[in-house]
Amino acid sequence: MSKTAPKPAGHKTNPRIAEMLRVDHAGEYGAVAIYRGQQAVFGRSAKTREIAAQLAEMEAEEQKHLDAFDKLLVERNVRPTAMTPIWNVAGYGLGVVTALMGEKAAHACTEAVENVIEQHYGAQAEEVAADEPELAATFAEFREDELHHRDTAVEQGAHDAPGYGLLSRVITAGCHAAIKITEKI
Repeated sequence: MSKTAPKPAGHKTNPRIAEMLRVDHAGEYGAVAIYRGQQAVFGRSAKTREIAAQLAEMEAEEQKHLDAFDKLLVERNVRPTAMTPIWNVAGYGLGVVTALMGEKAAHACTEAVENVIEQHYGAQAEEVAADEPELAATFAEFREDELHHRDTAVEQGAHDAPGYGLLSRVITAGCHAAIKITEKI
């Protein structure tokens, strides 16, 4: 995580870095909302206690990432996306819907989201490595966490979800659209 002091009030962060931070902040915000939505469904039954515990662990890691991006936005004078309320509702709703479809669908959701995010973090780490090595290291660290979430989802049967192919494509397309929208808004 960044150890730099906040920039003076008039300081402008590189626009590309600002986009990255805004998107990553929104993505982590959305991930926390997805896991909370899934836990709202799975947390009600002794039968689903195991997946609820897994989701709580993943949510805690996503919250750690969100806290880091909260701090980076302040340090670098970058505004969060205006889409935050929408991403909160969309993320929570996606979590609830996939959980209602069953454990494997919830895992398919995790896999689809984490596939997009790990690629996104990997590309960002490469892009900023020369000029922002500390930020690149943050992206790389968070990418590893996302890979772990994805691998856990696959191990737990993501590919066995009803309608897996369609579900995965829809969620992946939604993630890509959210990234593009959040870069600018």
